[in-house]
Amino acid sequence: MAVSRIHESKSAPAPIGPYSQAVEVNGFVFCSGQIPLDPDSGQIVGTSVSEQAEQVMANIKAVLQAADLTLSNVVKTTIFLTDMADFQGVNEIYSKHMGPVKPARSTVAVQGLPRGVKVEIEVLAAR
Repeated sequence: MAVSRIHESKSAPAPIGPYSQAVEVNGFVFCSGQIPLDPDSGQIVGTSVSEQAEQVMANIKAVLQAADLTLSNVVKTTIFLTDMADFQGVNEIYSKHMGPVKPARSTVAVQGLPRGVKVEIEVLAAR
């Protein structure tokens, strides 16, 4: 199955590795995990998990917008946390941004994330 389109946004951080911000196949948009980087400076935004989650959600919205989608198109998310004690803090930010949308979701504790951040979120959206 061939990739039908690559989606990129200047309003989200440029990839820090050999990957695309989002890839579309058959009406599904697979968004790479976003970490709390400022799209202009490339610097980490925030020290608390809540501050970082806010930036992550802003980055996700920017990538989705590049594909002419919104959070209401999201059907699956995966949240990566370096500390499960941050689960509730991320839930508060996530719920605020997702609103009534309740996609399927997994939350996974990991040993570490790129650039030493506390949270990374990836999404899968559908047209």
